[in-house]
Amino acid sequence: MDYSEKWGVDVEEAVKLALIDLKLSRDEVEVTVLEEPSKGFFGIGSKLAKVRVEKKKPAVEEKPAEPVKKEKLEQKKSEKAENPVSGGPEKEARTEEKPRNKGNRNKKRNHNGNREKKEKFTAPDLDIDPVNKDDLHDIDNHEALAFLKEITEKMGLALNFHAKAGEDIVYLEMDGKDSGTIIGKRGQTLDAIQYLTSLVVNKDSEKYIKVVIDAENYRAKRQKTLEQLANRLAAKVVKTKKYVRLEPMNPYERKIIHATLQKNPNIITRSEGEEPYRRVIIELKK
Repeated sequence: MDYSEKWGVDVEEAVKLALIDLKLSRDEVEVTVLEEPSKGFFGIGSKLAKVRVEKKKPAVEEKPAEPVKKEKLEQKKSEKAENPVSGGPEKEARTEEKPRNKGNRNKKRNHNGNREKKEKFTAPDLDIDPVNKDDLHDIDNHEALAFLKEITEKMGLALNFHAKAGEDIVYLEMDGKDSGTIIGKRGQTLDAIQYLTSLVVNKDSEKYIKVVIDAENYRAKRQKTLEQLANRLAAKVVKTKKYVRLEPMNPYERKIIHATLQKNPNIITRSEGEEPYRRVIIELKK
């Protein structure tokens, strides 16, 4: 018998009777009190204690893990090499790969696994040849003028506008306290606005209209600066016998450099790189 239920005056007496019945010690059993004793009122309605005493079940002994056999260990290593998760031979192979060419940073793989060039923003080929203002007449209304006023107003800029037009050209000039903002760094903002305005004007036009936008006579000043830079660097190349690589420029500014040095008998110029990082190289003529 594995358990015994006994009554007693109190719990301890009931447990002792059960232990005698089971022939076990107190440490070998578990006791469950089924009913608590009660003395009642002056001995009237008193109750005995009832307990259930059970023999403890032997603890399940966990079998020690079997030592991993050498063959199993070698098999696991082999499986890991065939199907690496992290830190396996495949990872080491990756670290031994040749470093990627810096020129391939802008490339990605297409769905066929072949590398393809990542599309780059190409600077607009700005049409900013010198404009003879004497051949133009003043205008008050034009699609280009309306667009320019709208876009600068949304930018929160305070500017004055002067517009001239010819048969196939519209020339817009701005001045005011925010003219420096509209020009931007090296004229980049001015170039971008001119490009957008040209798109708007020629969107539904059957005949191409040339759009030129200037601010505080920036175009002429920039051209003069580039011409001086080209001549100074050409002299440096002749003196040092070493070529000079200029900073990236848009097509119009590169055109000024090429044109300025075109007649120099000791110098040749060429462009290298891709937009928007294409630049002019000035070197000795061989």
